Amino acid sequence: MSAILSWVATSGVVQGVIIGASLAFLTTILLLDSVARAETTTVNGWSSIRRAGQPGNGLLVRAALQKALPVVNVFEEAAYWTTSVDGAGKKLSGEQTYRLHFAAGHLPPNDAFWSLTATDTVGYIVSSPTGRSSVDDHSGLMTNPDGSVDILLQSQAPKGLAGNWLATPSGRFKLMLRAYLPGAAILDGSYHVPPVIRAS
Repeated sequence: MSAILSWVATSGVVQGVIIGASLAFLTTILLLDSVARAETTTVNGWSSIRRAGQPGNGLLVRAALQKALPVVNVFEEAAYWTTSVDGAGKKLSGEQTYRLHFAAGHLPPNDAFWSLTATDTVGYIVSSPTGRSSVDDHSGLMTNPDGSVDILLQSQAPKGLAGNWLATPSGRFKLMLRAYLPGAAILDGSYHVPPVIRAS
């Protein structure tokens, strides 16, 4: 057994196979990431992949989009946007407070519901004193006098508009916005999610 291990450790063939397999793996990852970036549209810091889940995609596109957005519906059934930066392009951090401002009548149009979730950078849901991990159109969000809606994104409970608060982790985090059965403005690309604005 020790002779076999010694041969494996010193064999140029075995080392070549290991190096070749490693390079092939890294090349595949880089290729898939490149294809996913080409399929990604980013507006106001929010990224979306409209072709995710479509059966007509080629094998390479399907693999790349599956890696970027695993287990998603087609865009016509559920639109997804993600961001890890604010409107100025700076990484989102629980050390700051943010505001997501929707003008009157400009919450994500849909024929089912929309949902906004905050996670850590790995994707784990944030525990919150409110017991909720997301806000949506059934959360009873309070509107401003002009009919607009502000969602408060911060790690500590705000002094006002607590019902509009979505708890964020203390460190870096990302956001995912979903619209189920998205409306026509989402499907034709004319709807844009507003930027996340740093408030402090």
